[in-house]
Amino acid sequence: MDSNKKYWKGLEELQQTPAFVNNSKGEFAEPIPVEDVLNEAGLSTKTPRRDFLKALGFGLGAVTLAACNRTPVHKAVPYVIKPEEITPGIPNFYASSFNGQSVLIRTREGRPILVEANPNAVGLVQGTESGTVSSVLDLYDMTNKLQNPQIGGKDVDWSKLDTTVKQALVKANNANKQIALVSRTINSPSTLQAIAKFKESFPTTNLIQFDPISYSGIRKANEQSFGRAVVPAYNFENALVVLSVGADFLGTWLDGEEHTQDYIKNRNYKSLEGGKMSRHIQFEAGMSMTGTNADVRIAVKPSEEGAVLISLYNEVTGSSLPGALTGNPRAATAVKLAAQELLKNKGQAVVVAGANNVDIQLLTNAINAAIGAYGSVIDLDNFSKKYQGSEESFGTFLADASAGRVGAVMFLNSNPLYDYANAQVVKDALAKIDFTLSFADRADETASELDAIAPTSNYLESWGDESSREGYYTIVQPTINPVFNTRQAEQSLLVWSGNIINIFDFVKNVWETQILAGGTKKWKDVLQTGFEYKGKLGAKAYAFTGNVQGAASNIQAYAQSLAGEGFELALYESPAIRDGRFANNAFLQELPDPVSKVTWDNYVALNPKDMEALGLGENSVVAVEGNNYSVELPVLAQPGQALGTASIAVGYGRTKVGKAGNNVGANAYPFATVKNGAIQTTAKVKLSKVSRTYELAQTQTHHTIEGRNIIRETTFAKYLKNPASESGRFADSHKSYDLWNKFESPGHKWVMAVDLNACTGCGACIVACNIENNIPVVGRDEVRRRREMHWLRIDRYYTIEEDGVDYTKEDDIAKLNDFQNVKVVHQPMMCQHCDHAPCETVCPVLATVHSSEGLNHMAYNRCFGTRYCANNCPYKVRRFNWFNYWNDSRFDNYLNNEFTQLVLNPDVTTRSRGVMEKCSMCIQRIQAGKLQAKIESRPLKDGEIKLACAAVCSANALIFGDANDPNSEVSKALRSERIYYVLEEINVQPNIGYMTKVRNTFEA
Repeated sequence: MDSNKKYWKGLEELQQTPAFVNNSKGEFAEPIPVEDVLNEAGLSTKTPRRDFLKALGFGLGAVTLAACNRTPVHKAVPYVIKPEEITPGIPNFYASSFNGQSVLIRTREGRPILVEANPNAVGLVQGTESGTVSSVLDLYDMTNKLQNPQIGGKDVDWSKLDTTVKQALVKANNANKQIALVSRTINSPSTLQAIAKFKESFPTTNLIQFDPISYSGIRKANEQSFGRAVVPAYNFENALVVLSVGADFLGTWLDGEEHTQDYIKNRNYKSLEGGKMSRHIQFEAGMSMTGTNADVRIAVKPSEEGAVLISLYNEVTGSSLPGALTGNPRAATAVKLAAQELLKNKGQAVVVAGANNVDIQLLTNAINAAIGAYGSVIDLDNFSKKYQGSEESFGTFLADASAGRVGAVMFLNSNPLYDYANAQVVKDALAKIDFTLSFADRADETASELDAIAPTSNYLESWGDESSREGYYTIVQPTINPVFNTRQAEQSLLVWSGNIINIFDFVKNVWETQILAGGTKKWKDVLQTGFEYKGKLGAKAYAFTGNVQGAASNIQAYAQSLAGEGFELALYESPAIRDGRFANNAFLQELPDPVSKVTWDNYVALNPKDMEALGLGENSVVAVEGNNYSVELPVLAQPGQALGTASIAVGYGRTKVGKAGNNVGANAYPFATVKNGAIQTTAKVKLSKVSRTYELAQTQTHHTIEGRNIIRETTFAKYLKNPASESGRFADSHKSYDLWNKFESPGHKWVMAVDLNACTGCGACIVACNIENNIPVVGRDEVRRRREMHWLRIDRYYTIEEDGVDYTKEDDIAKLNDFQNVKVVHQPMMCQHCDHAPCETVCPVLATVHSSEGLNHMAYNRCFGTRYCANNCPYKVRRFNWFNYWNDSRFDNYLNNEFTQLVLNPDVTTRSRGVMEKCSMCIQRIQAGKLQAKIESRPLKDGEIKLACAAVCSANALIFGDANDPNSEVSKALRSERIYYVLEEINVQPNIGYMTKVRNTFEA
């Protein structure tokens, strides 16, 4: 007998072991004693073995009964009076708005469960970003949001709060002290009107707009250049050459989804088949999502970005401004070639810069004026209203508060004690103000330090509007009654100023008297359509009047300030968490970063060569010191990172946001500085290794494709010569043998085409798939164990090119000078619904079977978790429920209580422990579309069924439809010469085709 093994005498002893007790906590409120189970079966531990086996059938039922006795019982309560608009089982849709985008909210039995783009909205983006589609989850954050208004941290009723606030406001106003309303950008006509009404009663009111991620540098530069202090709109569909210097314009810079929709029009399969493709050149320090999509990407330090623009300006205009690029020959060569492209495509080219630096933006304006970008690609007339925050105004407020000139302050959608560069200055200023209040829905980092909180309602509970662009207005209408005792901030302002009017009537009046006045559309029409579009103004070309000499001098001085020892730090927004607003959204925390594939944390991204020089390895942690601030973070080896630089995402390190987001990562905002009235997101820092280690949770950790031809890529020049270039269709040269009978699909055959040129890797499709199909998040530790549940993933593959180095040979890797010259391909990967599916042949219980419409189905109630199918799947797209993730409090998310489960889609069953699951091609949507066509006695129309992933994709990278319809979009796409099938050489006959990646590179 092995003395190291532990043997049990019986079930009683096993039931008492710590391992059994800990494991059972995830399934039951407390472990169920074996004695209780046997007693309910009419047995006991002393029952003879024969009698025990005889009663086994009843005993199994008793286990279920015992479990039920210890878990909550949820009863379905029928309607006493059924609302007229609700039919059980049939979704309702409401037009609303989120972050200025017109959206449709799907509700079921009065519960909002999904947010998608409004397909009828004219003039704006037709997809959604991950923050938009996941915003429905924030409505059900019942454990962290305030249920009542508070004074001094204690719940009060609204009447008491109103009395207290009015007294404070009257006192401040009578003392001629400022009443400050600090907010992020407000572009809502009704909110601005409510503030105007409030100001009539309290004339000392001052609205201060402050955005933690600021674009004030662009507005100031445009004012100096053209007399237009606005953030322009960018029409990337009109650009055949796009040059970006540090601007993640497909991701987090300004309007990433809208830019994506336009940008892809010159790069997708339709454009390529027309013989046209834009060229995209990217200069940047850290590998951004936009950088991964560039045709040519050059790694430069933040201090070199200004020099790149000076060199580019000199090449384009023939000038000789001082401060041109030196010491980076690859970048200098790229600048010369890029300048030729910009001049060759005058009026169809654009340069964008990401730095919030007036001088860099002014020089960018000068280049764009020289290449004729204004009036064609850049639109200063139909400008964006999303970012109007002013660091100067906020700085003035802090100075006034410190001097005792502010009597009261109210924070609306603002949290400066977390996201301002110097939180201590804010805290000291607030201590000098007599009365402080926040409209936050929770006691966040700022609200928890104030005198009172008047919690505002979620946008899904509210009436309102937005105007994110000149001439474009969207309505916000409630889809559910307020869950808690909250009140809209606009309603509170009206009450405190003595304007007793219902918020619905107020918003309606604003629309009827201001927005709809003189037109044909009525208020009821707006509630149906969700928007009012007054059309575009004629975009004009503007003459540049800025001082490029002064800008060049300032750029040189700024670059010198970043010189010396240490690393240049670049702060950036992650596409999921953004500036920290979404930190408590577990779907977004578990969404893999498009580049690093890290979830649940931020980190210090370093070039692998720099890590080697610092003696850092996998799981190493460094102390980052700079700007009188220090923080410890894990490091990540990031190919493409410029040598001598580091990148850290802001938006993490929240401490008072909720269970999912608290203490995730570290706060990087204090590394930012305010210079010349603008927030600068670059700094000089020192990195030093610390003794501890930390494992990041990544969803893609392999570094090779193990010799298989998964990714196919070519150049545009080769494509023009041969559209099938590099597609490598295996079936053309290899005889195949079938072990399966052919599956017939006489009716529909559902397939998909994936355009690798269109997919930017943003991940919105992953979140949409999660919400539509009730896919749970599992938390950091489970992701570390490779147990993430995403049905759809986006694989990221690197290509490193260096002259004389063969990267298929390990011996040649040592010849690599650095890891800066990197290309990336994003590949969406989900169940391929193979006609010869290897998973189907190994399932012993027929839980996975093939349908007559070409889909690979899963019967969850048959599956008992052998995982043979996952082992036999060459694509590794099946997910196993190691635990009952939806009902297990051990995981660091908030999707495990009865409130947050209200977001569940009732059309899709939740899967329990021990069950295998995977992409179903949203079978519930397919069936609903077929049923609707049958009810209307008509054939199903192409495009009528949209999968969740395809519906949110701004780039239309995922094309779904019926292969049996030769005129369907997917049939046309699959006839492209670029189409190939992943692992088609093993003859599993997948039903998802991929289009070869094409890059419009510089040809020698």
